[in-house]
Amino acid sequence: MSMAEFKLSAQLLGHEADVRAVSFPHPDVVLSASRDCSVRLWRRDSNIPTNFNASLVSRGSEFVNSLAFVPATKDYPDGLVVSGGKDTIIEVKSPLRSQHDNAERLLVGHAHNVCALDVSPKGDFLVSGGWDGQARVWEIGETWQTKLMLGGHEGMAVWAVLALDDHTVVTGCADKSIRIFDIRKSTANEVAPRSTIYVPDVVRALCKVPEGHPSGAEIASASNDGVLRLWKLNGQQVGELHGHDSFVYCLASLPSGELVSAGEDRTVRIWRGSECVQTITHPAISVWTVAVNQETGDIVSGASDCVARVFTRHQGRVADKESLAEFEESIKKSSIPQQQMGSINKEKLPGPDFLQNKSGTKEGQVQMIREGNGSITAHQWSMAQQQWVNVGTVVDAVGSTGKKVEHNGQSYDFVFDVDIEDGKPPLKLPYNLSENPYDRATKFLNDNELPLSYLDNVANFITENTKGHTLGQPSDVGAADPLGTGSRYRPGDATREQESSLIPQREYLSITAAKYEAIFNKIASINKNMIASGRKEAALNPTDLDSLDSLRQALENSKAIPSKSLEVVVRITSSWPYSDRLPTLDLLRCMARYPTAAQFSDSRYGSLLDLAFSSLPSDFAPNENAVMMGCRIIANLFGSADGRSVVNSNAGKVIGFLEQILGISGTEPIGRFNRNLLIAITTCAINMAVMSDKERLLTAEQRRRLAGLLGKILTEQSDSEVLYRGLVALGTMVPTSKEVIKDLGVLGWIEAAVKDGSEDRVRKVADECMRTATS
Repeated sequence: MSMAEFKLSAQLLGHEADVRAVSFPHPDVVLSASRDCSVRLWRRDSNIPTNFNASLVSRGSEFVNSLAFVPATKDYPDGLVVSGGKDTIIEVKSPLRSQHDNAERLLVGHAHNVCALDVSPKGDFLVSGGWDGQARVWEIGETWQTKLMLGGHEGMAVWAVLALDDHTVVTGCADKSIRIFDIRKSTANEVAPRSTIYVPDVVRALCKVPEGHPSGAEIASASNDGVLRLWKLNGQQVGELHGHDSFVYCLASLPSGELVSAGEDRTVRIWRGSECVQTITHPAISVWTVAVNQETGDIVSGASDCVARVFTRHQGRVADKESLAEFEESIKKSSIPQQQMGSINKEKLPGPDFLQNKSGTKEGQVQMIREGNGSITAHQWSMAQQQWVNVGTVVDAVGSTGKKVEHNGQSYDFVFDVDIEDGKPPLKLPYNLSENPYDRATKFLNDNELPLSYLDNVANFITENTKGHTLGQPSDVGAADPLGTGSRYRPGDATREQESSLIPQREYLSITAAKYEAIFNKIASINKNMIASGRKEAALNPTDLDSLDSLRQALENSKAIPSKSLEVVVRITSSWPYSDRLPTLDLLRCMARYPTAAQFSDSRYGSLLDLAFSSLPSDFAPNENAVMMGCRIIANLFGSADGRSVVNSNAGKVIGFLEQILGISGTEPIGRFNRNLLIAITTCAINMAVMSDKERLLTAEQRRRLAGLLGKILTEQSDSEVLYRGLVALGTMVPTSKEVIKDLGVLGWIEAAVKDGSEDRVRKVADECMRTATS
């Protein structure tokens, strides 16, 4: 099926800051929301179809980040514009009103930035998602109240919401999960997820996949890793779309059955089946948003250059030649930071004649050219035009020359401009190669009063943009593993490229980054429910609550934990229903690295290790995330000599616990593709391998069993972080265990990991493992 290319139809000029959200409810009406605190309505000029006239619907005092449209009803014949943002209030307003008119309704409930909105197909309910970890379903019409709360997000930002049909809502979360809710099934106005899909990276966008799509998918998701994934509602992944080079922020479906996406690589991409059929580059840093008019198939984008743009396949609505030429020229003149393009060897780049003699192999392929004047230009292959299109000049990144850069009177290897997600203008992010990216990201967020939900993004940004640069001084090895999610953080000092010895691992790893506010709020909420339902004997009394306050202060300030507080947490972890234990297990995980916690033992409740084992009950279905917390408790016990002693005394039980989770002991595996759980397991394995190598503490049989569970992970998993950690653990224990594991097929495990691992670091550590195993 051949279709015309999208071409520029109109540029909507007027916003004074990034256009963060757009909607295209009518062929002649576009809505846009911006960091300039405004919502605008653009109406097509009836005489000139490529012109749109703007009116200001709303102007507030904070950034507007989300937008939706309620179709016309009897009570609201013109429909309603719904917008949300940093002021936490969702505004509902008639599109005919001006900025000075009152809103029809102001919906209050979120405690932080409202970053996602969607309206149900019939227009009878609204769904919102925010940084506060809340997803809410609001009634449209009579009461405009929160009808339902969608549970399970545990304080992590809900980046995307999708009202799929009259009773199904889907959410995408910063915890790398997609949750599917049947809103007909609620308890006390809260809905638990019907099912959860685990994704390798933060979920930023969702859309319904058109019926008849060749993949058979029902929904599509987009993530920070630049990959679009196609899913059935039962959790089966039926496709991956690769093409974006960075975060993907928005997804929509076209009436043609195609999908459209927008992202940080400054492109909008059109996908037919599994192929990218068109790449529309913008003269901007990011394309934040894209929306479709379902009647015409036209699309509108919003970008960081303050412009919303309409694109069309209909010849009668294409902009005039002068406007098209001007748009092309603005793309050519745009500057692309070198960090976005990876490492470049200028000497090996071809000259301009390459563009005449060589064709591209796929839509959107980028080729860099060394021009006669020494500058480097980037060119993108257009399959439809069968030619290379100039998309800008590559400029040196600050710090890429090896010279120090001054910032606030200090010298740094890098000073980045960061367009941070909460809507601030670009902020300065200084960084030295000797720093742990996680520590610098935390300081950056604190300095700029930004939420810690951004930790993942900022740490990843630093690592991505300093690839190939060598540390001048060793980094702080053994530092906490950010979020326990990998986030490109390497166990140990893996970034010292010149020394490049990744194994054996010398330091114990911990998974300690935590969102204390969310944890303690959840415990308080469960406690209230217990009191309300008459279970006062298990609830916390005022003295217990004071103990928890003391504990929070100690944890937030990295001070010694009070033993009284520890006793309270142990008691409620043991006595509360299993379904309510996740936040208390999370607290124990935070405390496990302290000697006080490691030394704890009680005739009734046992030790911290016993509580970790209790996360995997024998009498009913386990909660994968509870089990993951159990593994994190074990990993963090290695943070003190007392903790290591406890683990060593029970090494056989610990290995048995991990074997049970992986299904080695004849039971059904738990969380087979739950990335966070697998990272926690492999972190435990690394720490046991370090204990074996450094302190020679495990028996021959324990080392053999530890190797066996690593073999299962390396041959069955494909996530790069999981494989990397598995290989680090294996490579650390091999030198002292060759005789014990010689007949286990270790070389085959390493080869399997290399086959499935997509990152260079996996291949690098696998090569070292192979050398160690065969030497």
